[in-house]
Amino acid sequence: MSGDAPGTLPVVALVGRPNVGKSTLFNALTRTRDAIVHDRPGVTRDRHHGVCRTFSRHFLLVDTGGLSEFEHELPRLAARQAEAAIAEADLVVFVVDAREGLAAYDREIAAVLRRSGKRILLAVNKTDGLDEAIAGAEFAELGLPEPLLMSAAHSRGIAQLGEAIVAALPAAMDGQGGEEDPDRIRIAVVGRPNVGKSTLVNRLLGEERVVASAEPGTTRDAIALPFERDGRRYLLVDTAGIRRKGRVEDVVEKFSVIKTLQALETAQLALVLIDASEGVTDQDATVLGHALDAGRALVVVVNKWDGLDGDQRESVQYNLSRKLQFVDWAETVFISARHGSGLRELMAAIGRAWTSATREFATHELTEALALAFQAHQPPLVQGRTAKLRYAHQGGRLPPRLVLHGNRLSTLPESYKRYIENFVRQHYRLVGTPIRLDFREGDNPYAGRKNVLSERQKRSRQRLMRHVRRR
Repeated sequence: MSGDAPGTLPVVALVGRPNVGKSTLFNALTRTRDAIVHDRPGVTRDRHHGVCRTFSRHFLLVDTGGLSEFEHELPRLAARQAEAAIAEADLVVFVVDAREGLAAYDREIAAVLRRSGKRILLAVNKTDGLDEAIAGAEFAELGLPEPLLMSAAHSRGIAQLGEAIVAALPAAMDGQGGEEDPDRIRIAVVGRPNVGKSTLVNRLLGEERVVASAEPGTTRDAIALPFERDGRRYLLVDTAGIRRKGRVEDVVEKFSVIKTLQALETAQLALVLIDASEGVTDQDATVLGHALDAGRALVVVVNKWDGLDGDQRESVQYNLSRKLQFVDWAETVFISARHGSGLRELMAAIGRAWTSATREFATHELTEALALAFQAHQPPLVQGRTAKLRYAHQGGRLPPRLVLHGNRLSTLPESYKRYIENFVRQHYRLVGTPIRLDFREGDNPYAGRKNVLSERQKRSRQRLMRHVRRR
């Protein structure tokens, strides 16, 4: 991956024998439950991809199936996926089991990793309750760097492993060309295979710059192409299609998922294409979920609109409103990439989403607006008390991040937080961008301190108490 663009997320692969805790470690590092965890060996047969944003540098984490010595079909396929992940990775984390100790197949995997020439970290998992000095020393003969002792199931040693990963990652590459231009809006065109992504890119560019074919999977990599329109500069990234995991069988195609996720991470705005002739599918929701996880501004693009009659269009619009309620803030544009219809509306929606995602909020205006929201709909009482807002300010852009300071804000239910988000959208007319709300409570400077009474105050208090008892 030495030729990747600046800002591209580095790839870290988790490899090892079956049932050593790779999926548990994947969930701990990404703070998700995306990888299936089970005591039975071989549950993870495909590769799972997730972005780790916990540490000082973000990276793309790949959880692989266990490398197994067994020769029947599924373990062999899992081994192929693990080998593919090793080839794609910038760094490999070799996970071993401290409870089972050093196995013969650990030695074989270590030999494969050394021959790969990749940077390697050795993670000794399941060390809880064991003598760590002995557990680590047993794996010294593998000839790998100093082992990192941890327990993924109990989140012990995860922070140290994350810091070691960040330290071992290669330095960010210095790229060339339009990808470095800060004045260009970086747009990732994503969607399922064969929804017309490459056709749309060619239509926007005004020339055949990428291969467009009816055969799914024509685009294997993310291709960045600069262009200008109406005086504004863009960098358009055509990505490979993301299909359902059960449909992803080819090893090369699995690389496309990594490239697409990397493109979303480095983009500022995502165009999610949906095939109008097929309607909204679960895979479309998955692609939208990836864009939301990346926090990107968003425009939903319904392609092949010209091929539908009136009843079909009405059905598609109904399904869109029903299935895409979780991104109801994103504009939906209906186009035909082949014939070029709807492109003016698409570019206008991109402009509105970009304006909203880069909006600057003055602190005093934001505080006044949110004070109105709290007054119009009071937070619910919790133990007889209600949350209070002191002030709010902007904490970032792309997407807008708003920081609210006050008292007892941790008691606000999710429904009230959604109300605040919707209020901000309506008040500032924001479209096409997610909003991040950060609720912070001020520390009580007198917490834990006891007031020490003077002698005079003590006597006054005693007289008051005697007076109360007499009454």
